[in-house]
Amino acid sequence: MNPVLDLIESFRRSQVMFTAVHLGVFDLLSTGHTAAAVANRIAADLRATELLLDACVNLGLLTKADGRYRNSPDAQRYCTRSSPETLAGYILYSRDVLWHLWANLPDAVREGSHRWSQTFQVDSSADIFRHFFRTPESLQTFQQGMHGFGLLSSPQVVAAFDLTPFTHLCDLGGGTGHLPAAAIARWPHLQVSNFDLPVVVDAYPQYGIPGDFFTDPLPPADLYALGRILHDWSTPKVELLLAKIHAALPPHGGLLIAEALLDDDHTGPRPALLQSLNMLTCTEGRERSFPEYQALLTAAGFTQVTAHRTGAPLDAILARK
Repeated sequence: MNPVLDLIESFRRSQVMFTAVHLGVFDLLSTGHTAAAVANRIAADLRATELLLDACVNLGLLTKADGRYRNSPDAQRYCTRSSPETLAGYILYSRDVLWHLWANLPDAVREGSHRWSQTFQVDSSADIFRHFFRTPESLQTFQQGMHGFGLLSSPQVVAAFDLTPFTHLCDLGGGTGHLPAAAIARWPHLQVSNFDLPVVVDAYPQYGIPGDFFTDPLPPADLYALGRILHDWSTPKVELLLAKIHAALPPHGGLLIAEALLDDDHTGPRPALLQSLNMLTCTEGRERSFPEYQALLTAAGFTQVTAHRTGAPLDAILARK
C-alpha cells in the first residue's frame, strides 16, 4: 500500500483494537458467539457491533465462521484480561493516556517538552508518575500494562549475558517484578529484589523493597537492573542515577539495562524511534543509541560496557564496575 495512505488510516486500526479491549469483546470471545450475543452482553448497537467485529476479523484479531466470532490465538494471548501474558493494560493505557498525549505532538515538537499539563490539566512540575498512580485503578492499569510489555522482553534480557558471576539482582523501579522473576527462572542461583515506590510495592509485594531510587539509599546488591527507566529521564538525571548506582555497587558489580536501542544514526529501528517520540510526549526522556549509553556509563565510572540486541522489544546492556 502507498505509505501515505497506510499512515492516514493506521490510527483507525489501533482504535478498533483499543475499543474492542475497552468494551471487553475479547473477554467474551474465548468461546464463539454471534454478533447479536456480543451486542447484548456489552449493551451496544447490533449493527455497530457487527462492524467492529468484522474489522477485528480483518485485522487478524478474530475469526468468523457460520456467523460466530472467536478470538484468534494472538487476541486470546494478548487482549484478554485473564491471560497471564495479557497486554490489555498497555492497550488501555495507550487508549486512555497516550492517545490523548499524542494528539498534542505538534506542541511537544515546538516546545520540546511533555504534554501532561496541556492534556490532563495537571501540574507540569510534579512527578508525572503521580498521574499514573493517582488511584488504585490507574496504578493497576499502568503496572499491568508494563507487566505485559515486560513479559515480551525480560526473559531475553536476562539471557543476553552470563549472570553466573553475580549473586543478588536488584531491579530498580521494577513494578510487578517481571524481570526478577525472569532472572531467577534463568539463573536459579540469584537472589532477587525489586526496589520501587511504596505504593507500587504495596500493590505488588513479591520481591518488594519500598523506596525511591533517586532519593533513598539503594538496597545492597552486586547486580542492579534498570528496565525502561533511563528513557524516562533527562540526561542530567540519568547521569545522577548512574553515578549513584556505580557508587553503591561492590567491586566487579554490574548494571543490567533494558531499553530499546536506536541505531547509531538514529534513523531506526522504527519501534525505538516511535518510542522516543512517545517519551517526548509523556516524559522528559528519550531513547538512545548504544554509543550514547556507552558514553554515559563510562562517564559514571563503568567499564566493559556491552550491548546485545535481543530481537524482543527491549535490548540489553551490561556494564561492570
